[in-house]
Amino acid sequence: MSKVKYYYDPDTLSYRKIEPKKSRRYRNIALFILGSFLFGLLSLVLLMNTNLINTPRELSLQREVKNYELQFELLNRKMGQIEEVLANIEDRDNNIYRLYFEANPIPEEQRRAGFGGVNRYKSLEGFNNSEMITATTKRLDIIKKQMAIQSKSLDEITKLAEEKEKLLMAIPAIQPVKNEDLKRMASGFGWRSDPFTKARKMHRGMDFSAPKGTPIYAPGDGKVIRADNGSSGYGKHIRIDHGYGYKTLYGHLSKYNVRKGQKVKRGDLIGFVGNTGRSEAPHLHYEVWKDEERINPINFYYGSLTAEEFENMLKYAAQENQSLD
Repeated sequence: MSKVKYYYDPDTLSYRKIEPKKSRRYRNIALFILGSFLFGLLSLVLLMNTNLINTPRELSLQREVKNYELQFELLNRKMGQIEEVLANIEDRDNNIYRLYFEANPIPEEQRRAGFGGVNRYKSLEGFNNSEMITATTKRLDIIKKQMAIQSKSLDEITKLAEEKEKLLMAIPAIQPVKNEDLKRMASGFGWRSDPFTKARKMHRGMDFSAPKGTPIYAPGDGKVIRADNGSSGYGKHIRIDHGYGYKTLYGHLSKYNVRKGQKVKRGDLIGFVGNTGRSEAPHLHYEVWKDEERINPINFYYGSLTAEEFENMLKYAAQENQSLD
């Protein structure tokens, strides 16, 4: 029950009852309703932005989600470290191992390629953290693919390493005529004067001047694929296939010490210097082939010459003189 208020009237010398004005009453009611609405709205906003309405299970799940987000962040940091190590291995693989064994480098786009076709990550869509989960999964898949490619590459390198000794023995690495048997290194690889026409032409081998009958030795392991005089200009000649793209040719021989199909080792006696075919004087015409292209034989004497001998040979080979064939 509301309190009744009175005031003293000096004119009547009595107390009179205070009658509240209707406008004030309506104003008070309106203020009460507005205040109640604002209070209720404020309470609702506060409840929505606090954990007051969360159950213990919801609070536990929120902590679990936060923990997963932290784990994903740590996983991405570890993947970054793995990518750095893997990039270093890939660089050495392409620029050292594969280069050393003359294998083609693996293209960067092949190592970094993603996965085309169907959407492999559709099941990860539609969640609050789908973008983060999908990106991390894609990154992990690419790393796994890179590791698989690198593993296959190292398997290939291992096989090449196992054959390295065979390769080193097959490469023509010694001079086919011993220095003590030589008169001189008559002509090198390059443009030379033809002894018969005097025209300038490309001489695609090296001429070793030596007496007839001087022994000729195989510069590397291989198989004799020709020992005949059926090639124009070379006279009696021998060709050896060393494998790995290497072949050698020995021209103007006086006689053979091997036959077609015979396997030879580095240092084996294969024939003797002569003057057969298109030749001006007794000498050995020696050629080195790599992948069906004739290359300068002077780069293949590291197994039999000293530094001084090799330097002298370079000097003589560079002279643009007259060849002997």
